[in-house]
Amino acid sequence: MNSKHIRLIIFFASFTVVGIFSFQLFWVQKAFNVQEKQFNERVHVALTNVVSEVQSLNNDSSGIYEPVKQITSNYFLAATNDTLHPYLLENLIKSEFQARNLDIDFEYVVYDCFTDSIVFGDYVDLKAEAKSLVYRTSNNEKWDKRSHYFGVYFPTKELYMVEEMSIWVVSTIFLLLVVIFFGYTIWTIMKQKRLSEVRTDFINNMTHELKTPISTISLSTEILSNPNIAKDPKRLANYAKIIKEESERLKNQVDKVLQMATLDKKKIDLDRKKVDLHKVIKKTIKGFSLILDANDATIEEDLKASKPFIYGDEVHLTNILYNLIDNAIKYCEKKPHVLITTTDKGGGFYLRVRDNGIGMSREEQRHVFEKFYRVPTGDQHDVKGFGIGLNYVRKMIRQHGGKIQLKSEPKSGSTFRIYFPKYTQSE
Repeated sequence: MNSKHIRLIIFFASFTVVGIFSFQLFWVQKAFNVQEKQFNERVHVALTNVVSEVQSLNNDSSGIYEPVKQITSNYFLAATNDTLHPYLLENLIKSEFQARNLDIDFEYVVYDCFTDSIVFGDYVDLKAEAKSLVYRTSNNEKWDKRSHYFGVYFPTKELYMVEEMSIWVVSTIFLLLVVIFFGYTIWTIMKQKRLSEVRTDFINNMTHELKTPISTISLSTEILSNPNIAKDPKRLANYAKIIKEESERLKNQVDKVLQMATLDKKKIDLDRKKVDLHKVIKKTIKGFSLILDANDATIEEDLKASKPFIYGDEVHLTNILYNLIDNAIKYCEKKPHVLITTTDKGGGFYLRVRDNGIGMSREEQRHVFEKFYRVPTGDQHDVKGFGIGLNYVRKMIRQHGGKIQLKSEPKSGSTFRIYFPKYTQSE
């Protein structure tokens, strides 16, 4: 199945799942609105009945037009022209609510009509049947008619509504988990697909890298098998040199493949000791002398760290530097120039490797530390490698307790900034 078909399937599957989830949210919202409307109607009827019962207890036959008004989504006011007793009012409200299955906590308050101030209030927990006083000016006072009205507030209305819609909530959470799982599955498929493509590219590249020296050695040995070659010592020495160089190249390629296998281990055993990073830098640069001459390249040092000692593995630290310098020279379209600096930073120091190479885009920087990834070089095919160098570099730096950051722009070179913790006597 090609990439176009996979993307098409993923698009339609994603569209379907998002559509289902959107419909679910739509119906949940609709169900919530219906539930809230029913709740408000039940509260309205209950409080209207409370007003009627208060009138009945006071032998008041006069009616009040629309005695109950909803002020906010969870606050109701009720007008009454009769004498009010707080605990009688509370019992009437509780009775009406329980009759309509309104098992919800509420606060009720009594207002002075003339000042609109609260003269009494209580919080009622219907589940625990426990009361905690919120407002109180008198214990057993009752108020004359036409001077007071009461209000009911539901502080936990939203939670109550959610509990009433538990089936909808559970189904929505379940569907959300399905969407998350689907998204994770798609992400995994795309990641595996990309990894497969990168591995294929790696195998093709590795095959080419290994076949080239083998072919050269094979051709050279075939020429050396000619008896006449012995008559030309200069040619004989030249082909012997070619075989030696290609054998060394083949060995290096095999070492890189073995290095790649080592990277699959979660943790590599390090031969740790006190290492002077400045000495490692100078030693590594010295090892590049022939390569620098061959590529007309230069390396500049600016080593200012006062105590550049690290508790680490000298071999792997050398490999880190080698990979960074090697990439700086390989990925350059002009005379390569590499600047290596060290500076103190708190309990450690920074090592910076800056080059004047081709640079990288933001997208390339996102993947450059991934195993097998190689920065595209367009029509340039002379850049050799397996795409494991920077992955190895990052892993080794992290295992040494350090961090690596990359700053780069296309055509403007790259800067790798590495932080290492300093060596301490306790290590």
